[in-house]
Amino acid sequence: MAFTASLTNRIFVASAALTVVSIGVAMLAVNAAVTTQAEKELARGLEESAAFVDEYRTTLFDHFSREARLVADLPKLKAAVDSDDPPTVQPLADDYGRQMGADLVVVTSRAGRVLAQSGSARPAELSATALDGLHEAAAGAAATSFWAYPGGVLQVVSVPIWIDPALPEILGTLSVGSSLDSRVAERFKTLTHSEIAFALGGRILVSTLPRSADETLARLLATTGTQTLALDGDEYVGVTRALVRPSAGAAGPAPMALILRSRTERLRFLRPLHTQLAATAVVAVLVAVLFSYGIALTVARPLGAVTAAMREMSATGDLTRRIPEAQATAWNDEDARLLATTFNAMTASIDRFQREAALRERLSSLGRLSTVIAHEIRNPLMIIKASVRLLKRADAKVEDIRATVADIEEEIARLNRIVSEVLDFSRPISFDLAPADLNAICRSAAQAVDAAEGPFRVTLALGDGLPSLVTDAERLRQALVNVLDNARQAAGGRADAGEAPRVELITAPGPDGRITVAVRDNGAGIAAEALPRVFEPYFTTKRTGSGLGLAITKNIVEGLGGTVHVRSRPGEGTEIQFDFPLESQHIAREAARGVGGPASERARRGAGVPAEDER
Repeated sequence: MAFTASLTNRIFVASAALTVVSIGVAMLAVNAAVTTQAEKELARGLEESAAFVDEYRTTLFDHFSREARLVADLPKLKAAVDSDDPPTVQPLADDYGRQMGADLVVVTSRAGRVLAQSGSARPAELSATALDGLHEAAAGAAATSFWAYPGGVLQVVSVPIWIDPALPEILGTLSVGSSLDSRVAERFKTLTHSEIAFALGGRILVSTLPRSADETLARLLATTGTQTLALDGDEYVGVTRALVRPSAGAAGPAPMALILRSRTERLRFLRPLHTQLAATAVVAVLVAVLFSYGIALTVARPLGAVTAAMREMSATGDLTRRIPEAQATAWNDEDARLLATTFNAMTASIDRFQREAALRERLSSLGRLSTVIAHEIRNPLMIIKASVRLLKRADAKVEDIRATVADIEEEIARLNRIVSEVLDFSRPISFDLAPADLNAICRSAAQAVDAAEGPFRVTLALGDGLPSLVTDAERLRQALVNVLDNARQAAGGRADAGEAPRVELITAPGPDGRITVAVRDNGAGIAAEALPRVFEPYFTTKRTGSGLGLAITKNIVEGLGGTVHVRSRPGEGTEIQFDFPLESQHIAREAARGVGGPASERARRGAGVPAEDER
């Protein structure tokens, strides 16, 4: 049987699958939302870091531009530069550099000769770019240039030193620079929580990353927007920013800043989060599965109770079984309670119908009984009446009188037999239940039938090792004698056709712990249209039969908790089978419950309880 054949399993699978899918979709949505938000936060932080670096550089550049212009206008510096004496200019350059906090101070004469050079970031020699900036300043215009040196990049502002701006006489130039070196890069890294690299002319000069990453970082200088790259097993997201826009006032190429953040590190929190979400999902699924199974049970348990009651009804024949109605609680399904209530209402209706049907059946039986009794009694009475007339004759001979008296006695015996059969059928049967040997009962019934005159004997086929049967041995023997006698009469017709008559009495274990008794003959059989009526009271195919023998037999068997089955084919014979349970104490319980219907009526008769119309 398939797993989904059960209603409980189908409800459980459907609700559990719906729950699992819902939780799975929710977890995927949460994971996707958290990951997307983390990616957005990473990109936003990267842009903020880049903006901070650019703002810092601009602020620093503006500061040194103002300071350089103010220092260049000091008379003391002008006089020293006009002297064209390096020893005179150098102390001033050192002093002004310290006051401005500049990383580089360079003073040149009107001829372009370096008079003084101060600061921590002194290049070994001035590059062409540096010279271009100095030439622009010597021509009377402030210039911005970027100088590369072993420690990083210098952002230099060069201004002319003149006596009077209105009638400029260029005495020399003053250059003030700020360094973008490893110290500045580390400061940016601390403030922005990002990796920083400075480049100039397509070459990485300063980086907070290992020098082995310079080549990979250099490839990003030609790209725009946010880029992703792998460095030493970690995934980074980087953006490139020009530190100053190229303009007419800037000499040489502009330096570039690379701002990078480790995507692996920034999104590392997602791994434990995903693990926690997965664990939560597993726990939620387990709880949901248990909850779904509980819901399935609350729905299917009442259906199981109804099914069990119907199965018991089928096994016992009692159609008035009731199932307990569950109390109204939060866990009991309203539809299931309605089903149980409806089922009990149906069985109550069946009970009432069976009582009414039993009463109608008894009234109908009473009508048929009256007809049969009238018919059966009339013939013996006519014979007795004719015999009495003969006895009244004065010339009656002794031999005639004796024959007439014998006829009267025979008809009286016939009337007594009719009355006995009617009483046996109509009055309640009282059973005396006790363990008995079924095979011994069968032997006794066969001996009773074989005692009558006949051309053949009953053949016994009794099973070995049958357990004791709780029954009324005498009543069961009477039922078997009735059936065996009918079988002998049916099989006796075979002798006239030259065929050996045969009647078999068989006992064997039956299904579901029951015991089977069968009587089989090779008589003429029963016509198909008459087969359903063979156990009806007063139905007979014999000329002198009353039609009560098999009806009484059925009452006895069913009163003992058994069932009767008949199989017959015209010309081949008939088989009547009894199936008995090993325990018959349920008969008294059925009677004590007072349930209605034909089955319960038989149980009342079996327990000696009078029917409704007999009380």
